[in-house]
Amino acid sequence: MRVVLATHNPHKVAEFQQIVAMTRPDLEVVGYDGPEPVEDGVTFAENALIKARAAARYTGLAAFADDSGICVDVLGGAPGIFSAYWAGQKKDAAANLELLLDQLADIADPHRTAQFVSTIALVTPGGEEHTVAGVWPGRLARTRAGENGFGYDPIFIPDGQPAGAERTAAEFSGEEKQSQSHRARAFQAFIPLLKTL
Repeated sequence: MRVVLATHNPHKVAEFQQIVAMTRPDLEVVGYDGPEPVEDGVTFAENALIKARAAARYTGLAAFADDSGICVDVLGGAPGIFSAYWAGQKKDAAANLELLLDQLADIADPHRTAQFVSTIALVTPGGEEHTVAGVWPGRLARTRAGENGFGYDPIFIPDGQPAGAERTAAEFSGEEKQSQSHRARAFQAFIPLLKTL
């Protein structure tokens, strides 16, 4: 069975294909090639639903969409839904990361707490709508490290690692990230919905 992931981001498609393959190998996740809707929601859930609705209408398939970002506690939860555009409308991941590091330059380590948040929305061709969320807590490093990731992964240090051996999300193996990330956590809550397809 085919389901469409409402994103033009090939990194997200690959990540979701790996996650789905571990839990529902009978589902084929395909990328979305239709028009990009305006994401004018004010929450991750609203924006995920906007994308999933557009993909379901355009393709006639069940569609799911992820809206995710990094929420920094000392910034009141920002960048949040603006994570992809933090440094401007160009969606420049390197510039976004550098701006965030610059904004936190004088913040002491105990106050650099943050979390990745992912909300997944499912919209069926019949109009059913569901959302689930996953949170990956951690803190922000002062410098980037690692090549196995994108976005803010090179500065995000997930909680729960042994002291003295902490790594950024970009230093995790693909398998580690797929089992622990905010998307993986949201997807665990999403599995029961997939079983209804």
